[in-house]
Amino acid sequence: MKAIQLTAPSLAAFRQTALPEPQPGRGEVLLRMRAATLNFLDVAIATGNFAGAAFPLIPVADGAGEVAALGEGVSGLAVGDRVIPHFMPHWQGGAITPHNVGAMRGVTLPGSLAEYVAVPAASLVALPAHLDFIQGAALPIAATTAWNAVRSAQVRPGSVVLLLGTGGVSIFALQFAKASGATVILASSSDEKLERARQLGADHLINYRATPAWDGEVLKLTGGRGADLVVETVGGATIARSLNAAAMGGTVFTVGFVGGTAASIDLLPVIVKALRIVGNNTGSVADLAQAAQAIAAHGIVPVIDRVFDIDDTAAGYAELGAGGRHFGKLAIVH
Repeated sequence: MKAIQLTAPSLAAFRQTALPEPQPGRGEVLLRMRAATLNFLDVAIATGNFAGAAFPLIPVADGAGEVAALGEGVSGLAVGDRVIPHFMPHWQGGAITPHNVGAMRGVTLPGSLAEYVAVPAASLVALPAHLDFIQGAALPIAATTAWNAVRSAQVRPGSVVLLLGTGGVSIFALQFAKASGATVILASSSDEKLERARQLGADHLINYRATPAWDGEVLKLTGGRGADLVVETVGGATIARSLNAAAMGGTVFTVGFVGGTAASIDLLPVIVKALRIVGNNTGSVADLAQAAQAIAAHGIVPVIDRVFDIDDTAAGYAELGAGGRHFGKLAIVH
């Protein structure tokens, strides 16, 4: 089969190769992969900023495809079924544990840039009927993370949600929050992206280049109350403002590190406002299944900014690594 290998932690280390087609073992399914989408995790691996990867590897955590063959003991699936494999196949449900996150597609397991991949049948979630493979490939990390963010703060009508940027997690969180009846404030450096976010339902827009003290603007827009949920996708560079922008009893859901992982924060807002700072490492297969069900129920369509051919994998990585240029997800097709 054809595949892409990343031979070293370098954006210049992608190579096309031919590998033996895997065979599904007991409890496994052979997938014909059709599409993949990129996350900053993938770029971190390809630039040596994520520990645990063993090179050479087949990269990209997220993907979607169709069942090509069933291993022994597999039931409830049929050849031709359109499915999404979870990023961490051992995490079926429940709380995070070292075992649950010990195996990761595109890191310690073969990822999505191969014609075929064998995965545990229990790690598969049905692709919502209204989505194509490219759209479905956006779900495993970004949609699951955004779904868990909205659930963590019990977002409902009357809730205020603050989103930073227009990457995959932020856009899914916008869609889930609006489906839950919340008011959404979104901050970006691009007026063009802010307008696209408005078209998706964002209620208040802040250009943080024009308004560097965007946390103060959030408080102004909410009459001093702040946001019940802040989806913190940037990291160390913005965490202090996110804490300031949060409402009393609010949740700051931290998922990103493109703005660095080190931060110096004032604990007083955390204490006085009784804030919850919640870290997140994606979620379980059960979480992905719930996110997919919500997407199906509300007719949500993932936003795909640009699609690269698998031969242009390095260009896709470079585009994501450039930071801030995309809106939604970047995809790669076979």
